[in-house]
Amino acid sequence: MRGEYSTRQRDAILSFLKENNAHVGASDISTHLKEQGFSVSLATIYRTLDKLVQEGVVRKMVIGERGGACYQYVGGTECNEHFHLKCIKCGKLIHLSCEFLESMESHILNDHGFTVSSGKTVIYGTCASCADNTSFTENSSCHCCGSHK
Repeated sequence: MRGEYSTRQRDAILSFLKENNAHVGASDISTHLKEQGFSVSLATIYRTLDKLVQEGVVRKMVIGERGGACYQYVGGTECNEHFHLKCIKCGKLIHLSCEFLESMESHILNDHGFTVSSGKTVIYGTCASCADNTSFTENSSCHCCGSHK
């Protein structure tokens, strides 16, 4: 019976990650599971996430000076192929594919012999919403490459 309970917890955690294909924290998962009527401790959530990371099903990113981690389901995503922007005010994590950064990555490899792991690279700053910058919108294009996603 205990194995079945663990499977239900694992399935519920994985389902949440699949449905919310974004970077989420263990507390986000805990809140969702409680809303769904699951009684799961944070320790169990962390153990399950660690197993899913080991299996390669879930990706873990440690972001910030305090070592807070966020998790993302990796099935069908290309998250390892782009940089991330992290707002130091609201905590928003933005996926960023940009030709300028790709050329910077090539420069670092060619001129410095160092391979950048773009999927693990996080650039910290302030998002447009927190900066109250009305000249930039979520759907606007990057000046360097015409993309923003």
